[in-house]
Amino acid sequence: METVRWMISTAPEIFLLLAIAIGTTLGRIKISGFSIGTTACILIVAVLIGQLGSFSFPPILRAILFSLFVFTIGYRSGPEFFASLSIRTLAQVVLALVIGGTGLVLVLIFAHLFKLDTGTAAGLTAGALTQSSVIGTASGAMAQLGLAADVLKQQEANIAAGYAVTYVLGYILTLLFVPFVAPRLMGINLKSEAAKLEAELAGGSPAKAENLSYRKFQARAYRVSTAAGRTVLAIEAEVGSRTVVERIVRGGADITPQPDAILENGDDIVLTGPTASIVAAKPIIGAEIDADQLLRGLPGNVIDVLVENRKLHGRSIREVADIVGADARGVFLRALTRMGREVPLSPDTRVYVGDVMTLVGSSSNIARATAQVGHALNTSDRTDIAFVAAGIAVGLLAGLASFKVGGVALTLGGGGGALVAGLVCGWIRSRNPTFGAMPPAAQQTLSDLGLGGFIAAIGLGNGLAAWSAIQAHGLLLVGMGIVVTLVPLTVGTLVAYYVLRMNPVVTCGALAGAMTVDAAVTGACDIAESQTPVLGVAVPYAVGNVVLTVLGPIVVAATYSG
Repeated sequence: METVRWMISTAPEIFLLLAIAIGTTLGRIKISGFSIGTTACILIVAVLIGQLGSFSFPPILRAILFSLFVFTIGYRSGPEFFASLSIRTLAQVVLALVIGGTGLVLVLIFAHLFKLDTGTAAGLTAGALTQSSVIGTASGAMAQLGLAADVLKQQEANIAAGYAVTYVLGYILTLLFVPFVAPRLMGINLKSEAAKLEAELAGGSPAKAENLSYRKFQARAYRVSTAAGRTVLAIEAEVGSRTVVERIVRGGADITPQPDAILENGDDIVLTGPTASIVAAKPIIGAEIDADQLLRGLPGNVIDVLVENRKLHGRSIREVADIVGADARGVFLRALTRMGREVPLSPDTRVYVGDVMTLVGSSSNIARATAQVGHALNTSDRTDIAFVAAGIAVGLLAGLASFKVGGVALTLGGGGGALVAGLVCGWIRSRNPTFGAMPPAAQQTLSDLGLGGFIAAIGLGNGLAAWSAIQAHGLLLVGMGIVVTLVPLTVGTLVAYYVLRMNPVVTCGALAGAMTVDAAVTGACDIAESQTPVLGVAVPYAVGNVVLTVLGPIVVAATYSG
């Protein structure tokens, strides 16, 4: 035991990394498809390890780790957050605000009724509303209250205790509420409603059990006979489905396939488009030919493009094609991904800033369309460390600002400042994709390492006091946590369905997004046997991340009595 104490005093970072490693491993374990997540596991492991002795970490370490995490949240959510401030997505924004506002009111009511200290109230907020970043913003706000060192340490322990008791329960309740309880409150069958929505998106026709045929894209070569004397535009219109004549070879020479170009007997052409349409084009054009040389390089290109054009936010795919106009010629949408999940495709599917379009077509056509949509994702991009570091520094500086509310200094703190900086930097990057790069893999790494390290430091540094707080207030926290999780979800469901008139399937996805619980979306998709719940996730998730994170300083200001 003396050896362990010596290690704790000499190299506490060893135990911090062990807590991250063990917690992350446990968080990945799934039982019947369910896992409680790495964040809660890291904290629990850290609190248990914290019973071995007194751990001490420099405040600057925790500040940097949390800043990395919360800046990344903002950077990732920035384009969607600012784009969501439009009339087309107003209902989903309102839903996220309703859930966050209801949760805040309940926490403040409980704090008053049960005389909760500031740390416990903040921990209850973070856990029951399943937003780990509240721990950091609340801690930062309390650090500026001028508390004695031992008092501040106890408050931080109370945050950890409140979070540890309520997070796992809040997470599980959200997972169960979204697919099972919400549909009952709305009086609908989620599977049936999803089928109806798929039919609506498909223009009234029944949804297909397999991938939609129009998503299968090909290029084929034909020798012109029956199409001789007709223009390229006329042929494309008759074949339909936005098919395009990509190439014309006449007598061994390439002819520019302008819309008014007239085809001649014996021309070899390349037709690109949905498989079902171009296969049926033989009677219109002529015999299909085997021409590997003619097809070389066409279409062949599949590129992921990040949607950044705010004019496209909330628009249907049909409207997007109209807005992009002539630049969409020869380009086809193979897939649409939102927060890592594929979205059902139809002409009426809505597109949001932050979505990823998988485009298919020739290099020149895709380049032209990409300029109107956003920018191509390049896996070889390196993180612009200068941009990220400067952004975090500016955010931390902004976090130092404060103003008085009832004698209490209200401040965003370093965490809140870093969040705002991340939002702005993410938005700037979306407007100017030539600089400020932070590829998705780098975002995930910084987010996981930052949050994991911060949570581990909190758990280790306050393990003994947190365990005592859990023993003293555990049952009370459980009861309050259930209410703070379920009531906002219930109010949000009723408001979304009966007041905002949102589609019930979209509402289920929006509830999961507003609570920032990704796994709840998967549960809704499983019950619906459809990916349509994903349609409601993006905007509430972006808004929810911001709204719930800033609750930390608000709870501190509202519950601190001096």
